[in-house]
Amino acid sequence: MDLLGFALLSFSSVFILIDPITVTLVYVSLTKGVDRTKQREIARDATVYALVTLLIFAIGGYGILQLFGISLAALRIGGGILLFLIGIEMVYARMSYTKRPVAEKAEDYVEDIAVTPLAIPIIAGPGAITTVVVLAGEASGLGWEGVAIVLAAIFVVIGVVYYAMLNSHFIAGGIREKEFRVINRILGLLLLAIGVQFVIDGIKAAIV
Repeated sequence: MDLLGFALLSFSSVFILIDPITVTLVYVSLTKGVDRTKQREIARDATVYALVTLLIFAIGGYGILQLFGISLAALRIGGGILLFLIGIEMVYARMSYTKRPVAEKAEDYVEDIAVTPLAIPIIAGPGAITTVVVLAGEASGLGWEGVAIVLAAIFVVIGVVYYAMLNSHFIAGGIREKEFRVINRILGLLLLAIGVQFVIDGIKAAIV
């Protein structure tokens, strides 16, 4: 795969997996009733924690796989299946269970929502983490340019998420439920295709 094709794959995969639109809508729901200053702090902290999490797995995830004797081909297949399942849920316009908040908001819960569930698993969920590990593994064969592309994709998409959360009231107010379902289904179809491609690449690598 050339650098341009890898860049398109990296940015599209990370963007769809993190899904800034869904993140923004969940953020609005979780921070309802919180003053604007606190909302901005939550948005900042959530994106920082998610960024650090994804960078750790992008840089060190492949080493962890080697430590446990897990091949990149196996991760590609497993990650592709996970993306496929998440894509199916998106096509049917349901929030993936990997992004669903684990508890209802309460006063003491508001203090921690930047970490859980916003940073993990809503922004940096299992699908996003698996994807950056797979992409980082594939980038190793493209030299430092490939690694730079993966890191750039993470930074850019997290930046989009942060901007979207800061302007969440404008974004959420301009998207009706029907429009959100249509957007989610289109992204779901793309994610299905990416998941299938990951599985195909994994099988090829395992056979060879």
